[in-house]
Amino acid sequence: MKSVGEVMAIGRTFEEAIQKGLRMIGQGMHGFVENKELKIPDIDAALREPTDKRIFVISKAMHLPEYTIDRIHELTKIDRWFLEKLRHIIDIDERLKKCAIRGERLGDIAVPPSEELLREAKVYGFTDFQIARAVGLEEELGNMHRALLVVRKLRQQLGILPVVKQIDTLAAEYPAQTNYLYVTYPSSPARQAASDIPFEADRRSIIVLGSGAYRIGSSVEFDWCGVQALNTIRKEGWRSVMINYNPETVSTDYDMCDRLYFDELTFERVMDIIELEQPRGVIVSTGGQIPNNLAVYLDEQHVPILGTQAQDIDGAEDRAKFSQMLNELGVNQPEWSALTSMQDIDAFVSRVGFPVLVRPSYVLSGAAMNVCSNREELERFLQLAANVSEDHPVVVSKFIEHAKEIEMDAVARDGEILAYAISEHIEFAGVHSGDATIQFPPQKLYVETVRRIKRISRQIAAALHINGPFNIQFMARDNDILVIECNLRASRSFPFVSKVLKLNLIELATKVMLGLPVEKPSKNLFDLDYVGIKASQFSFNRLQKADPVLGVDMASTGEVGCIGDNTDTALLKAMLSVGHRIPRKTVLLSTGSAKQKAAMLDAARMLVANGYELYATGGTSKYLTDNGIQNTRVLWPSDEPAEGLPGALDLLHAHRIDMVVNIPKNLTSHELTNGYKIRRAAIDLNIPLITNSRLASAFIHAFCTVSLEQIGIKSWAEYK
Repeated sequence: MKSVGEVMAIGRTFEEAIQKGLRMIGQGMHGFVENKELKIPDIDAALREPTDKRIFVISKAMHLPEYTIDRIHELTKIDRWFLEKLRHIIDIDERLKKCAIRGERLGDIAVPPSEELLREAKVYGFTDFQIARAVGLEEELGNMHRALLVVRKLRQQLGILPVVKQIDTLAAEYPAQTNYLYVTYPSSPARQAASDIPFEADRRSIIVLGSGAYRIGSSVEFDWCGVQALNTIRKEGWRSVMINYNPETVSTDYDMCDRLYFDELTFERVMDIIELEQPRGVIVSTGGQIPNNLAVYLDEQHVPILGTQAQDIDGAEDRAKFSQMLNELGVNQPEWSALTSMQDIDAFVSRVGFPVLVRPSYVLSGAAMNVCSNREELERFLQLAANVSEDHPVVVSKFIEHAKEIEMDAVARDGEILAYAISEHIEFAGVHSGDATIQFPPQKLYVETVRRIKRISRQIAAALHINGPFNIQFMARDNDILVIECNLRASRSFPFVSKVLKLNLIELATKVMLGLPVEKPSKNLFDLDYVGIKASQFSFNRLQKADPVLGVDMASTGEVGCIGDNTDTALLKAMLSVGHRIPRKTVLLSTGSAKQKAAMLDAARMLVANGYELYATGGTSKYLTDNGIQNTRVLWPSDEPAEGLPGALDLLHAHRIDMVVNIPKNLTSHELTNGYKIRRAAIDLNIPLITNSRLASAFIHAFCTVSLEQIGIKSWAEYK
């Protein structure tokens, strides 16, 4: 198994359900048809190989006359029943394409698809987006969102409207009375019947948008936030409505809310439900990035958004607007620029120097961001990235090395902060906040750093008129504070800091968004007499050949939170909880650059003092020997065999190493190949691996200082 999440799509036809499901999985697809063109060099080979993209290869093949259902069946071995149904979607799509728009005025549908064809398309799972693209509106209007609004308006004028159906939980033996709902289309005008449920239209309901499928970057933490919002809404006497399509979540349990729509979190479907429900307002800030991205579009349709307003959300999401606001406030940020040619990138790099953080707006191979520390790395990464052009600018920013990363999770009312939690990453900046090991309350921040972070956060909260939850990420080096980004929504660390602080920040935020009177909590994170550590769970052993090194792109698939009387105890609990083991007697060190070697020196001394036997690769071995630390040199995988020197891979395969600390020096191909072979062998042989010098030092200090017998077993309630 390799998947990290799932969706549940419900429709009245297979075609409708599969199209819904393909939109829900969050791969940027709009259904079975009308997606961006896939470039597939060998369609036969792509059909034979079962991958997560194969269904879209089937779509492409079905548009070609030489691929019959029989031929696709031979190549895929997928049952013909499914292929016939998929072919039906293609047939509707082909008929829509013949209704291409030739209107001279924008939005004037000169040769419109018939009412019957539009209804048929909706019954079989086509969105307004797909129809707009099929009939050529996207090209005519030059804006996809405007195009789908034209289709929406036409459809509503023709009376092609969605209805709400209950999921039958009683096998049709009795009338089902459930709040499990989904939205669908009746198959004929005669059946444009009423929905299965009545709509009160008394503006006493609140819609909460859920978090969708679990995936790397968005998981159960946002479900927790959504559930806390639902609980608070109900407690305060409002009807709670949840839209979500993830069957694994608590928010999709039947008794969590008054109405549960098991349906898509797209603009079209959310608007359908809002028009039926007529709620008092919609909460977009507890479900992660998916609902947050809808805020501006919903606001344009005059949907009441509870909490921070859409233009302020856009002011934080739009990099240029946010950057300009920080400049006006006099707040520092890493220097950055959106560049459209290699010449511009070269000029920027020659001005600020390496390393730089590069984020292409559209990339291939799934590499969304990268830190490049020399010219070779930059060129190699930008070759991976799709063409750098006017349409696809690359955001390049100065990457600050050896800087602490600090998070501020907070709740504000009318721009004034009511409650906050400041946490620090153990790793230096450069490891994604979702992968980093976080300690809260912070243990090693200067008082002056904390004071400045609070001051800057107050300025940003006031400037963006924040009403509800938000998160700001900072970098700090020698008390210089730089703002990385600000999200005007709950972040993935909200559940963790709420549980350590024993203050439900989402309950507080929901009350603020509902406009209820709230008092500032008296709790202060600096009064806590214990420490919480959040550590990440990785699934590299499931992903063959993946390099288990951490970077600015998130890779973890889960996390743990542990509380201890001090950092060492909490860290030890957390590291053991995610599958690390305390080494018995041998550790293999390969400690990266000169600065990282120096940073690991005390940890190496501590290991030897505690009776551990050290093995080290060439440069690390020399450095340890020069500093009087006993070790045995081992050969890199690419080294020629030498008399008396064991190979690193041989030791790993012989299970003579109990823990590997392997820190990449840089991203040159030689360094990556050697380090990769050792890291991958450690993962495949189930040997604990750490690839960050700060985390390695902290873990080594913890298990050399605290024995397992010294860890007290306490319930959460006992930490006061």
